Amino acid sequence: MKRRMTIMTVTATLAVVGPLASIAHAQETTSATQIAASLDAVWLFLAAVLVMFMQAGFALVEAGFTRAKNAGNIIMKNLMDFSVGGLAYWAFGFALAYGGSTVGGFIGYGDVWFFNDPSRASEWFFQVVFAATAATIISGAVAGRVKFSAYLVYTPFFTGLIYPIVAHWVWGGGWLSSIGFFDFAGSGVVHMLGGVAALAGAIVVGPRIGKYDAAGRPRPIPGHSVTLGALGVFILWFGWYGFNAGSTLAAVGQDIATPAVVTTLGAFAGSVGAMFTAWFVTGKPDVGFSLNGVLAGLVGVTAGAASLSFPAAVGTGLIAGVIMVFSVSAIEKSGIDDPVGAVSVHGAAGLWGLIAVGLFTSDASLPIQAVGALVIIGWAFATSFAVFKIVDLAMGIRVSESEEIIGLDRSEHGGSAYPEFVFLEQVADAHDLDPVGIEN
Repeated sequence: MKRRMTIMTVTATLAVVGPLASIAHAQETTSATQIAASLDAVWLFLAAVLVMFMQAGFALVEAGFTRAKNAGNIIMKNLMDFSVGGLAYWAFGFALAYGGSTVGGFIGYGDVWFFNDPSRASEWFFQVVFAATAATIISGAVAGRVKFSAYLVYTPFFTGLIYPIVAHWVWGGGWLSSIGFFDFAGSGVVHMLGGVAALAGAIVVGPRIGKYDAAGRPRPIPGHSVTLGALGVFILWFGWYGFNAGSTLAAVGQDIATPAVVTTLGAFAGSVGAMFTAWFVTGKPDVGFSLNGVLAGLVGVTAGAASLSFPAAVGTGLIAGVIMVFSVSAIEKSGIDDPVGAVSVHGAAGLWGLIAVGLFTSDASLPIQAVGALVIIGWAFATSFAVFKIVDLAMGIRVSESEEIIGLDRSEHGGSAYPEFVFLEQVADAHDLDPVGIEN
């Protein structure tokens, strides 16, 4: 009887405890899934914040590498790249890139026009800062002579149409990804695209006054603050960890460390490659080239940030720095004025980054990488050149000669980033002195 009672007790206990244990296990599993999803969302948000901070880096690099009389204008263009361009991306850019469906692999569409889906908020935030990064590359190449109003018209076209379509081709399930084209974090989708668009803009707007002599030989127009430029480079380097490591799009079960190390080694090697190349070419270890070498190295390793071996990352970054120096010289000699070297840093180094994936990793073949690069270059140049030309015909894209000479801070914005210059010019005028050389 006692044995029977014991069996009955155990049976009853199992009948109660068994389902409870199953429920507890299910809750534990659900909890673990929820925790993993939350950690992934937090990581994506933090990475996006790092990329957003790159806007500050671009603003300082471009301001430092250009004339003091245009510093405020540079800040305004970078601010509006993000603000006006971001609104365009919110309204229709995100839908064209990641709308959930595709038209022949060419363009996306779906239910995210005028984005209002909280469940995809982390994804949208991460993607909008990438769009802003691509857009702000153009600002430096047209610095010092483009109308602010004309620039405001171009920017939403880039972030709302030109960039999202390429993002869809590669990252949104489009046709380039379907043929095996690979770009992990954006050497081509972001940087080369922005660099080629910058080239189109620089061609349409023309060189700055005084950049070329009567014989067409380029003359140096030094930037007003190497200090600001250097700070901008270090901020960009810092933000790049969000750019590359954040492109894992998740934290749980993902290798974040490899992209971080590849990013670091690429920057190291890019600066060293550019410094020694500039030293060989010019006879001096040029500061500007060395700083831009960091950025070229970063751009170069971005496409293969998750798969380049560490030695390959060094080689890729080193070659990117070398390419950048020769590209700057070639572009300048061709009559195209790019004050900050944006076309070379982002365009040329970005192209090399895509090729490097085909050479040094098994992620893609070299012919497919070359085809994808050519397609992106063709799309970026044709569309950007067309938009810049249309804007030029419709409203004029360039400021007047007198406005350019006095500086865009005063002519376009009614003030100056360095008001002391204005005061000194007023003093010079009052005492009939030569004000030439007061502003740098």
